[in-house]
Amino acid sequence: MTGAETLEAVHLTGPQILDRARRIAPVLRQRAAEIEEARRLPDDVVALLRDAGVFRMAVPPSWGGPGMTSAQQTEVIEVLATGDASAAWCAMIGMDSGIYAGYLDEAVAREFYPRLDMVTAGWIHPQGRADRVPGGYLVSGEWRFGSGCTHCDRLAAGCVVHRDGEPEPGPDGGPVHWRVMLARPEQFEIVDTWFTTGLAGSGSRDYRVTGLFVPEEHSFSFTRPRREGPLHASPEAILRKMPGVPLGVARAAVDHVRSLAETRVDRITLARWSGSHHVQAVIAGAEMELAAARFAVYANLDRQWERLAAGESLTVDERAGTALARYQAFRTARSVVGKLYDLVGGASVYRPTSPLDRWLRDLTTMCQHAVAQDSVVQASGELILGGTPANPFI
Repeated sequence: MTGAETLEAVHLTGPQILDRARRIAPVLRQRAAEIEEARRLPDDVVALLRDAGVFRMAVPPSWGGPGMTSAQQTEVIEVLATGDASAAWCAMIGMDSGIYAGYLDEAVAREFYPRLDMVTAGWIHPQGRADRVPGGYLVSGEWRFGSGCTHCDRLAAGCVVHRDGEPEPGPDGGPVHWRVMLARPEQFEIVDTWFTTGLAGSGSRDYRVTGLFVPEEHSFSFTRPRREGPLHASPEAILRKMPGVPLGVARAAVDHVRSLAETRVDRITLARWSGSHHVQAVIAGAEMELAAARFAVYANLDRQWERLAAGESLTVDERAGTALARYQAFRTARSVVGKLYDLVGGASVYRPTSPLDRWLRDLTTMCQHAVAQDSVVQASGELILGGTPANPFI
């Protein structure tokens, strides 16, 4: 029996996956510098995540998965991020297999995703072009930010569908048809472009293809889910667990500096850090800001899940609240770690001995994601005031 077959036979509940994540987080912390240097996740680290069950978090019980809520998924990602941000980021992306499968025909989905712990990567927003041909599409384009494309089982590519050379309208009546194409990673050319400030280990490289045939049944529109339930009530489901990464990194940083404060002495005054009013205020402020950001994320996720599970539509404030909490988690985490970095001072800059340098760089990079941009705040305000924002991250 292979390792994959052994794992496939194991039924894991949400609490069990969370417990496994807690156990591997220290291992990820030990491997963090190596992961960053490799600029991708090593194969054994991917296997560690796979064995923990994190890639199956969105797989429904009808398939043998745990069927975890968005808040439960986020908590697992948060725990992993206390170990390594890149590993957590790839876990957060890779677990979307269970969501994407719910947009495919059931029989097709089971064939295309034959194992519970398969990894899907890719940029789903329509950067490519898909021309209709008999039986499917000819896909061409280049996509950026393919986090996890170096170890994935399936690769997604968002496209605008064209018919007879012209963009066709969407199934929801929109001006264009945004459709996600799914294929095997070896069918694309992976381009090594990922030389970055942070999240280096995520392997978020570009990928491209010209004239790839994708069968109709291996593509989907977010407007036409095949499963019911909170994970398929909105394409926003793939964004919900994202705050786990910055929250986990900030948690690790606060704990690290609290540990330093137990024994550190100021070089100039020779006073113990634990007795310094300045140190006390910075650490307490960090705890306060992080707790507030974390509460907003989980409160919004729990409320959202409760409403969607009951078959109810989200209110305008609930839709905006989830997006704003996500934005605030990213920005607060970067702010908190920046203050801690300044508090520790010159010792923060040495990569071999201080993880603060990597944590700050990781947060700097992840805050460039579209969900953490000021445009999200503006679009949320537009939504609250009765408008219809074009921003897809609301």
